[in-house]
Amino acid sequence: MRILLWHGYLLGGTGSNVYTRALAREWSRAGHDVVVVCQEPNPERYDLGGAKVFRPNIGGLLPVFVLDRYEGLEAKLLQDFTSAERARYVALNATALCAQMPADLVFANHVLLGAPVGYASGLPFAVKAHGSELEYSMRGNAELSEWAGECLGRAEAVFVGSAHIREVLEDVVGHVERVHEVPPGVDVDEFRPNSREAALARLLEEACADADNPANSNERQPDEGNAARLERFFATDEPTVVYFGKLLYNKGVQVLFEALRTVGARAVIVGFGDYRQELESIAPPGTLFTGPLEHRHLVHLLHRHLASFASGNAADLAAKLGELLALPAEARAELGAAARRAAVQRWSWTSVATRLLEPIGSG
Repeated sequence: MRILLWHGYLLGGTGSNVYTRALAREWSRAGHDVVVVCQEPNPERYDLGGAKVFRPNIGGLLPVFVLDRYEGLEAKLLQDFTSAERARYVALNATALCAQMPADLVFANHVLLGAPVGYASGLPFAVKAHGSELEYSMRGNAELSEWAGECLGRAEAVFVGSAHIREVLEDVVGHVERVHEVPPGVDVDEFRPNSREAALARLLEEACADADNPANSNERQPDEGNAARLERFFATDEPTVVYFGKLLYNKGVQVLFEALRTVGARAVIVGFGDYRQELESIAPPGTLFTGPLEHRHLVHLLHRHLASFASGNAADLAAKLGELLALPAEARAELGAAARRAAVQRWSWTSVATRLLEPIGSG
């Protein structure tokens, strides 16, 4: 297939960016002809498996769900766009897609503005809902929700990453046909279990290789001095919980902090966002903030397991963490091995990329 993978943003740093470059890589390796249409100024930094990248001119105004800084672009919340600004953005991106024809499929990220862009292109299109647009820009906005529902109705398929996002989609947009649940993926070749000693040594090597970031002036880069701070932090082997993601109120890191106060564990908080300063002020003693880290760091930082808990329930999270951290070493190893097997089978990018194309054309 010739696939136009539309993504309005960059290819590094946040979830949908990583998602886009992983799909481009896997589909290209599988023999598909892939063009990524995005705003990434330095695509050569990423392994896209041979996929081509086209950066359209969008007139300088970028619709976002959370305000960040984008070099050369003015970021503006989607819900603050005028109807004329939305129409212009959609038209410019649809024109960019048409310039890449012929194509068998447009795979568009984000319900808005991915669905309108895909629809306006006139090509068969599918949409991946990531959740951020639903919660941060569309919820409670009848105009945006109605527009999204109309466009999604024309899609070949709509993909959600979990049953929860399916519920959110229906709650915000209304009933949607042809919805398929395919989870996000993980690079199972890069993320492999390792001993604490080996993982820590490699983590410190990667931190030492980071570019200078004086006074942490660039929030999208790792914090200055991470290598020394990580070395001090992991000089003792204490129960540790790692969070990585955007530092926003809705992500619930404050719930983790509340739970940790009763568990007797410490935390490493990885990421950037407008809630970081508040989180630093309420963090339990011993909490380490690193700023954002890339996969080259995370593969060595994550050598423990994850737990699910009732959303927003600090007591439930504390109970789950306490149970996990109290397991003997042998049981933790067995649990980690089982988690690894499940991840390879269900969440490898190869598996995810294959499943995303299965419903296309099947109605």
